[in-house]
Amino acid sequence: MIPAPAPTISVLMAIHNGAALVRETIAALQAQTFGDFELIAVDDRSTDDSVAVLRAIGDPRIRVIESAANQGVVLARNTAFAHARGRYLAALDHDDLCHPERFARQVAYLDAHPDTVLLGTAANILEDGAILPATLAAATTPSVIEWLLRIENPLVWSSVMIRAEAARKLDIFMRPELICAEDYDLYHRIARLGTIARLDAELVTYRRHGGGLSQRRVEELRACSVSILADAHRDHLGDEAEAVAALLVRHVMGQIPVPDRATLRRLGDALVRLQTHFIETRRPDAASRRLLRWETARRWARVGRIGLRTGALGLIATASVRPDHLGLGYAGFDELILSRIVGGARNVARQRRRPA
Repeated sequence: MIPAPAPTISVLMAIHNGAALVRETIAALQAQTFGDFELIAVDDRSTDDSVAVLRAIGDPRIRVIESAANQGVVLARNTAFAHARGRYLAALDHDDLCHPERFARQVAYLDAHPDTVLLGTAANILEDGAILPATLAAATTPSVIEWLLRIENPLVWSSVMIRAEAARKLDIFMRPELICAEDYDLYHRIARLGTIARLDAELVTYRRHGGGLSQRRVEELRACSVSILADAHRDHLGDEAEAVAALLVRHVMGQIPVPDRATLRRLGDALVRLQTHFIETRRPDAASRRLLRWETARRWARVGRIGLRTGALGLIATASVRPDHLGLGYAGFDELILSRIVGGARNVARQRRRPA
């Protein structure tokens, strides 16, 4: 028998007890305007009807693989990767939704940009039946994504499409020891092989469940993210890399309030050093420089706003720490920071005036 030709896209999906949502996810896949794909769904020993739901759909493009034992999402994704035949690999969690043009637009971009090894898209959020706006950067360039990877995770996993040829050059697709941050680690490792970019159109809906990760998982995520960022900055920062990475993970990625002025100053100094080094070594074009400065300024303003709102920082302490060259580089930066500080202070004042 002559084997079927390889599809353009292999969709990688790990599923565990997803029977309630996976049918909707696959219906969105079937509505793609670009239909040359296979779905490799690895069931990680579900105890519900996930396998029966998958098999009942009856689409020949769906390949169901049943794990012999529960192995966790990372190893399940690695199993799907091992069976992939497509030129491109599309990430998709079993509860997220692709918009109809997602595959067509990503394939067109990757075909036109052979140096791009990984391409994400913007995404909105579905929570409690309501569609919420995206929280990541609204406008990007590859240089902006490269910069943001050094201070946070700017990509939604279910939006990602990867050049399979590049992924196969990695020692391992996803590293199980970095559970909770395995996608972030993959982005950093594959970035050594080419460009990472993002389409700024919202082509995926990410489903956010109430409650989120347990505290244990949150701490794992932070620890793994610190390790990833420390490795990314070690050549530049040396022995300081881990301490700087911890500041970024807690207060930029994790949005934990900065406890005092000294910590705020250390964080600001670290961001200035990292951004200056990035601009000097990577030499982004003028448009990218403006965008990455703007995005950094937005994050700095958010750090101050969170500190004020929670009472961790006072207005004077927040206003007194103004890292040079961090943001826009002109008066608009001061206006941005001042507006955020004043707004945060007003909110604190309102809360204090409320009757008990």
